[in-house]
Amino acid sequence: MQRAVGWLVLLPLGLMLVLFALANRGVVQIGFDPLTPEVPFVAPMQMPMFVLIYAVLMAGVLIGGIASWFAQSRHRAEERHLRRRAEALEGELDRVRRERRTDETLALLEDGENG
Repeated sequence: MQRAVGWLVLLPLGLMLVLFALANRGVVQIGFDPLTPEVPFVAPMQMPMFVLIYAVLMAGVLIGGIASWFAQSRHRAEERHLRRRAEALEGELDRVRRERRTDETLALLEDGENG
């Protein structure tokens, strides 16, 4: 079911991206020097409009992913702490169970000797 929903979303999205690229093939000039556009510090580049928009979109996704990863670092650290605590408690529980079995076995042996 999840795969079908994925295709229902991704197929139209992919089609829209292709149509967008075909509709925006015109070359645009990109410059990075707002102070002196006549004699730029960095040479202006020319590229198709859709390449520029896709590059900005991918940069936004990458920056958003990195920001999200940093924002979740506190939660990941807490999860590691809780996992270590759970493992320690499971180890302690196993130790107590072994001691209990040993005590029960000794009690049965003592009852057998006394009875």
